Amino acid sequence: MISLKEALKLDNNGIVELRKELKEKIKANSHLGAYIEQLTNAELSDEYSGIPIAIKDNIQVKNWSITSCSKILQGYIAPYNATVIEKMLSRGVPGGSSGGSACAVSAGIALAALGSDTGGSIRQPAAFCGCVGFKPSYGRVSRYGLAAYSSSLDQIGPITRSVEDAAILYDIIAGYDERDTTSANVEFTSTADKLDANKKYKIALVKNYTDEASDEVKNSIYLAANKLKEAGHEISEVSLSSAKYAIAAYYIIATAEASANLSRYDGVRYGRRGEAESLGAMYATTRGEGFGAEVQRRMLLGTFVLSSGYYDAYYIKAQKARAFISKAYESVLEGADALLMPVAPHAAYKFGELKDPLTAYLSDVYTVSVNLAGLPAISVPVTKNADGLNISAQIIGAQWEEQKVLDIAASLERSC
Repeated sequence: MISLKEALKLDNNGIVELRKELKEKIKANSHLGAYIEQLTNAELSDEYSGIPIAIKDNIQVKNWSITSCSKILQGYIAPYNATVIEKMLSRGVPGGSSGGSACAVSAGIALAALGSDTGGSIRQPAAFCGCVGFKPSYGRVSRYGLAAYSSSLDQIGPITRSVEDAAILYDIIAGYDERDTTSANVEFTSTADKLDANKKYKIALVKNYTDEASDEVKNSIYLAANKLKEAGHEISEVSLSSAKYAIAAYYIIATAEASANLSRYDGVRYGRRGEAESLGAMYATTRGEGFGAEVQRRMLLGTFVLSSGYYDAYYIKAQKARAFISKAYESVLEGADALLMPVAPHAAYKFGELKDPLTAYLSDVYTVSVNLAGLPAISVPVTKNADGLNISAQIIGAQWEEQKVLDIAASLERSC
């Protein structure tokens, strides 16, 4: 499969052949379940005749079915395009409604994909699938048209097979959007044309986080540090405050915001309506049938921490912890251009291995704090374990320092 950079140089005949190749690969790999739907050529307007990109199923694409992979939105047709879709269309890069963004890219049935990262939802899947996953600074990419889970944490970003392709797609979707109140009106300059794997930086290895990971992950991160050192970067070691504060703060804030955001899906204002004899029963039936067990669990937790008598005890304290975490990152990044640490404590999990919700939440230990601080971060494949599973390193930069993060990622990619 060609790169996104190469695809953007194709003429019309080349694009037609590329789309044909992708359709055949998608059909041959339907068992992966990466795509919810694939439009036929007859269903595609001229608007969607460019380079195809996979889009996570929570990003609005006008006149397409968008479900967020949930029964609650069955039958919903998006009435408008998300800002990131408009930006891609203006560059001849249309979308394809899909879930499993990282799976699609890794399997070669998508050139690249857009995902959304609330607490690691771009970086972790990309890491497990051996792809590059890039979460920009919060506010750098418009959230207009993204189905909100946690409004102060969500950020759209690319999943690709190379750092350069990630930079190209990031450049297309980044920038201020007046339609999004969380969009940051700060200066933006392109990164792909300035990508420099030879530039040297000060990189700090987060030792306590790395040493708490499994042996295979720990060894891989130290290997990455040595590779970067051999490439001429200055490597030091730092410690961040215990990750347990980040996990607790994240799940309180994220579930509280999810509870508020998802309250609109009640069968009256939004979402499919369950059959019932009374209003109260209709609410219960609609939400019980429409949302999965994990979504219900998070909404219940969020409602609890926002309820009278618990708001101060949990939510306010979580926001204070968030400020503490942000300051901790600011402090360690004063002496370094970027941080290096794991993406997850283990390689990819087996099916059914994360049945316990608490265990699943703790697997986010190395990603959630980045979202709490609103920083840019990228996952880059480093090596494989004895079972052939991918292990990636995570590079984290200061706010708005995407160029440094991408440069270092390119250097690591080349070294590994």
